[in-house]
Amino acid sequence: MSTSSLRRDGDALAFSGALLRADIAGLWPQATKALDGVRRFDLGAVARIDSAGLALLSALAARAGGAVEVVGDPAGLADLRAAYRLTPTLAFADNR
Repeated sequence: MSTSSLRRDGDALAFSGALLRADIAGLWPQATKALDGVRRFDLGAVARIDSAGLALLSALAARAGGAVEVVGDPAGLADLRAAYRLTPTLAFADNR
C-alpha cells in the first residue's frame, strides 16, 4: 500500500508521505494530469525521499517549464540534490 499522496493546491503540487521508489509509479499519472500551471512543489508533509522520488520531482519540474520553487526539506533531499548536481529548482546545475 502506498504511503504517499499528492493534491493540487493553487499553483502548487502538495506531496505528503514518503516519496520512495515503490510509490512513484502510482503518483506519476496523477501528477502529470495536475501539472498545468504548477509553479511550486510543496514537500512540507514529505517525511523522506529517495532517488526515485527526486527523479519524479525533477521530471515534473522540467515538464512544468523549469524554475519550480520547492518548499520543504524532507530527509535526503539536500544530499540527493548535491549528488545529482541539481539546483534548488531541480534543474541540472551548469558546473563548467
